[in-house]
Amino acid sequence: MPHSQFALLGQRRFAPFLVAQTLGALNDHLFKQALLVVVAVEAVALGGGPRGLSAGLAGALFLLPFFLFSAIAGQWAEKYEKARSIRRIKLLEIGIAVLAALGFHLDSLPVLLAALFLLGAQSALFGPLKYAILPQALRPEELTGGNGMVETGSVLAILVGTVVGGLLLGGFEHGGFLASLAVLSIAVAGYIAACFVPAAPANAPQLVIDPHPLRATRATLATLKGKRPVLNSVLGIGWFFFFGALFITQLPAYATTVLGGDTTVIALLLALFSLGIAAGSLLCEPLSRRTVEIGLVPLGAIGMTAFGIDLWLAQPEARAHALQVAAGAATALDWRGFLATEGSGRIATDLALIGVFGGFFIVPLFALVQQRAPREQLARVIAASNIVNALFVVIAAGLALVLLGPAGLSIPELFLVVAVLNAAAAIHIFSLVPEFLLRFIMWLLTMVMYRIDIRGVEEHIPNDGPALVVCNHVGYMDALLLGGAIPRPVRFVMYYRIFQVPVMNWAFRAAGCIPIASAKDDPELMRRAFERIDAALADGEIVGIFPEGGLTRDGEIATFRPGVEKILARRPVPVVPMALKNVWGSLFSRRDSRLGRMRVPRRFRAGIGIEAGAPVPGDVATAALLEQRVRALRGDAA
Repeated sequence: MPHSQFALLGQRRFAPFLVAQTLGALNDHLFKQALLVVVAVEAVALGGGPRGLSAGLAGALFLLPFFLFSAIAGQWAEKYEKARSIRRIKLLEIGIAVLAALGFHLDSLPVLLAALFLLGAQSALFGPLKYAILPQALRPEELTGGNGMVETGSVLAILVGTVVGGLLLGGFEHGGFLASLAVLSIAVAGYIAACFVPAAPANAPQLVIDPHPLRATRATLATLKGKRPVLNSVLGIGWFFFFGALFITQLPAYATTVLGGDTTVIALLLALFSLGIAAGSLLCEPLSRRTVEIGLVPLGAIGMTAFGIDLWLAQPEARAHALQVAAGAATALDWRGFLATEGSGRIATDLALIGVFGGFFIVPLFALVQQRAPREQLARVIAASNIVNALFVVIAAGLALVLLGPAGLSIPELFLVVAVLNAAAAIHIFSLVPEFLLRFIMWLLTMVMYRIDIRGVEEHIPNDGPALVVCNHVGYMDALLLGGAIPRPVRFVMYYRIFQVPVMNWAFRAAGCIPIASAKDDPELMRRAFERIDAALADGEIVGIFPEGGLTRDGEIATFRPGVEKILARRPVPVVPMALKNVWGSLFSRRDSRLGRMRVPRRFRAGIGIEAGAPVPGDVATAALLEQRVRALRGDAA
């Protein structure tokens, strides 16, 4: 079993697919950039009309297929075996490459634009397959790492394709021939890689494909209804495309008009931003402890806003040289000259860190969609996401035109507006789905206070459906520790006096905690608690309880109370035993305190363990059996 995302590069179930999709992204952007050079330099000579109009047409032609064909692509990816579908798309890419070569040979802008449209269509067809195949190819604990690798491959391919495409057409006498050769070679290599992708069975072979674009699009978008975490994740992904599109499209003008740089400075800024996203994407797996950790999403949003604002604050030093270049009093800086200027390090750092935090933002969202969307609808959910992404890119382009045109904003001011809008959008999403913010708080606190070794969680916690989690109760942070380790939301049953603690009550309510009292303290509250537990299980949720009924006073596991049997008598769901290990004596445990009050711990940043065992069927689980399983999991590690 691979121990890191990089081990997946040696796995046939993942590596050929990664190569095929990365080469596809490389081809898309190499050809698009090469075509944009043709449009910018030769449009009038080729009979294509005004340059600005042709450049806008090129961008629109690449995006249009995502609106027209994404819905049909989602149905197709759902209905048929995915590896065969990928190979067919790669064959289509070879045909499009031949058409592009013909366009370069004939110096025909219409043929080149037709090839660009078909490349957009090919990308629209591939999109649902790309993300729908990952949950079939990867184990649950590999999902975040796999998505990180896919995102890294994509952004590096975009960077290399953009740079190489421009160089081939702008720097060589026979650039069209070289571009044709490159596009065709990459397409063939992508098909060869696709031939090694293992079979991935259809998720909904009985699905009837609706070929009507508008009707199919409505039906595809309807797959997001009733799935709030998935819907808001899709909107979050769309927002990232909005944010990234504004930065990527404005960086060339920013480099020249604001920083006074030449084309090498443009390449440097694009590289910093792209490599930042790649680094952030790869860091998601170790930071998330190999789970789908959506707590990284708020962290990403905070970083994107903070460093976006700092990028605006960093402009005064850079502006002076740009004004000299504009006045003819100085020459444009190359990348070495830019890095030698005062304040350049701050700008470079801001761009790189915006990318890093962007990786924290986007990778968990993709993984969450793949984890939470119904498997038989996943490809259509991804197709809906692609439609939303394309719409956000169009909105970003329109906003840039308005703010930089009639509104009279500068590019740095546009970056500031986007950073502030990012904060507003994040606050809105996190207010609608508090799970994102709560997971961030859990992740942050547990990362600061503990070093955690998690075992068995991904294997034994079901990906969907109801389950009861039982665990020993060692410290005040136990629910936080378990909630951070379990990738799905958990409805913890909590003593009502703790539930009512001021300030914390908001978090407990947002997390869906269920307050409970003893029959002696409040029999009506106890009755309502059992009703809410049963309703949560009926809705397919995970409920977490500590059957000892209170914190341990000596580090040992107390006798499990029969309340768990009462729950299972009404609804015999699977029960997952879990054990907290080495928590006794760490921060927020009761060790050495006769009165049960917290004292200064002997071990800060303690190394603790969280281990889950195989589920016990609800119809055979008893309090005694579950206590035995938890004791066995904990062993001597109190």
